[in-house]
Amino acid sequence: MKILVVDDETQIQPLFMQRFRHEISRGEISLTFAQSGEEALVKLEDSGVILILSDINMPGMSGLELLRRIRGTHPQRPPTVVMLTAYGDSNNREQAQRYGADDFLTKPIDFTFLKQKLAEFTGS
Repeated sequence: MKILVVDDETQIQPLFMQRFRHEISRGEISLTFAQSGEEALVKLEDSGVILILSDINMPGMSGLELLRRIRGTHPQRPPTVVMLTAYGDSNNREQAQRYGADDFLTKPIDFTFLKQKLAEFTGS
């Protein structure tokens, strides 16, 4: 499963690489990282990404705008899009659902729960 993680926080990449090291070494998942919505759109072209985990609050293009653009070009799944935020407010959740988010998770990320969600998305 190819996953694109979009977050402007630099510590996200080593954290995800550590938490998914076993799945990566077994070839179950492949992680790609983008630090902005603009970079994510470039990485989505011909990438085969089937799941996107995107922060909502980023400088420049927000995660909500990224989601809106993804659903404009990919109205059908894949990719599955899960929005991540440090803020659990209902406005962000409503906007994410309106723009076509498949799920919404709050930071700090509970990786055990995230892995369960990934299994649900892939049917494994």
